[in-house]
Amino acid sequence: MSVMVALENAKLKQLLERFVIAVGISLMLGIVLIGEEGREIIGSVVGIIMNPIIMLVGESNFHVMLFIMAAITALYASLIQKYTIDWELMRSTQERMKSFQKEYREAQLSQNNYMINKLDEQRKEMMSDQMEMSKQQFKPMAYISIISLPLFMWAYHYISEHGSAVLTFPFMGETLLTTPIIGPIQYWIFWYFITSLAISQVVRKALDIGGV
Repeated sequence: MSVMVALENAKLKQLLERFVIAVGISLMLGIVLIGEEGREIIGSVVGIIMNPIIMLVGESNFHVMLFIMAAITALYASLIQKYTIDWELMRSTQERMKSFQKEYREAQLSQNNYMINKLDEQRKEMMSDQMEMSKQQFKPMAYISIISLPLFMWAYHYISEHGSAVLTFPFMGETLLTTPIIGPIQYWIFWYFITSLAISQVVRKALDIGGV
């Protein structure tokens, strides 16, 4: 009986995982395909939760809200990556790849055709390992997008209606957050990503999440 229950739980977990990944992929594709109107709809729906929070923080402190969002995203993303990625496999695969590339270069320089042919056979294994690494890295992206993309859409929707929000940047002075910095990238997006990156590094260090 316990075996049957375990199998049913495994199937349920697999179905749930596929559903979550499907939702995540749909969001990643949808953010491009749904257009401006669709992004505004998502932003306004998420605003049901986020607008009362921004009222507490203060509309003039939108940069603080972006910082809070970056912290939430960084923590959530780091936890997802910690428990969905096999970091030992990632590290060992990268080490094997470095060793393989070094041997291959040496074989080419010495024109050792026997070693080149032997390494070409190993390349197939390495490609398989790289595919596994790519799969492991893609799954967390789908999970993370379920939280991060709706939050980002809310921020996009909110800032489009509150274009007077400002932030003092080093060497730049007080700047409107809606001012473009590079192409379509506005200062609020720049601020969100640099804070998210900084917080992510702290969280990853605290959680001992190794990179590759």
